[in-house]
Amino acid sequence: MKWYHYVAAFFAGMFLANAVPHFVNGISGNPFPSPFADPPGQGLSAPTMNVIWGLFNITVGYLLFRYGKISHQNKLSLVVFFLGIITISIMLSIAFSNKATM
Repeated sequence: MKWYHYVAAFFAGMFLANAVPHFVNGISGNPFPSPFADPPGQGLSAPTMNVIWGLFNITVGYLLFRYGKISHQNKLSLVVFFLGIITISIMLSIAFSNKATM
């Protein structure tokens, strides 16, 4: 595999993990921070906006997953994919830690 397949695998993990809180909060009817809130990433966006943002992340993550040629046969691609998930998960836990006080 080429180096850019691993970059795609990393970002696939990031996009797919980022989809989870937006999509789940959106379909649950809960407002949640998104890049389209005021202020971006801190204010709360409508549930419908979060569903749309979650679906966008799922779509981009899927396309990157396919482009990254992630498979169980290439263990390094799986490791890089999960590193993307871990990275964004930790970043989001920090960024959204004060959501309850918003």
